[in-house]
Amino acid sequence: MNRLSKRTALITGGNSGIGLATAREFIAEGASVIITGRNKAALDKAVLELGPQAHGIVSDTSNMKDILKLRDEVVKIFPRLDVLFINAGVAIFTPITEVTEEEFDQQFNINVKGAYFTIQQLLPIFNEGGSIILNASNVAHKGVAGASVYSASKAAILNLAKTLSSELLTSKIRVNAISPGPVATPIYEKLGFGEAKTEEFNEVVKGKVPLGRFGNPNEIARIAVFFASEDSSFVLGAELIADGGYSTL
Repeated sequence: MNRLSKRTALITGGNSGIGLATAREFIAEGASVIITGRNKAALDKAVLELGPQAHGIVSDTSNMKDILKLRDEVVKIFPRLDVLFINAGVAIFTPITEVTEEEFDQQFNINVKGAYFTIQQLLPIFNEGGSIILNASNVAHKGVAGASVYSASKAAILNLAKTLSSELLTSKIRVNAISPGPVATPIYEKLGFGEAKTEEFNEVVKGKVPLGRFGNPNEIARIAVFFASEDSSFVLGAELIADGGYSTL
């Protein structure tokens, strides 16, 4: 299929997990894609895997200097953008009694501040009728112990989908959000639990998912294609929860 033929897209945090899977799906649908990431080696490897329709820009979503340079780097590759997938994010699960200011700032700097200013900086090169997709989380709807900061950051992202949809109406830019549940991505390896505790954590999580499994990044990527394409032309300010029924059943 060619639902994204001749469209240009940028995916933050696109060298692994959901971001990489989405880049693959976008390209399969005809798009040309830029992926960003902090690690040049990982980024180069992902671009090589994705093929000639993919380009990489080393950019750290937690660093305002990188964000302020991003538009200039993008226009060297594409003069205009049609799709932006705000995917870069970080999760740190810590009880409120142990949360540090550094942990708080890290999650809000990447998940909220970085997302917000990335959108701001790229809007001037966005085509009318484009699509912005925000990667939120189902934890914004659940009281998950130890996830107070992460959950709050993702709740902010969900609100952003609505407020920006209203603000960008005159540009006909649609803003929507995907809220994945547990998905098999490297983010779980970065929680710092150690192998045994991570395995135990994963089993507990799977037991709470009605479908009895973690999601696959490709399942989230296909939702991103829907929001990026004309299939969702009458959808804006919306959220699609993809968590195997965890927060809905």
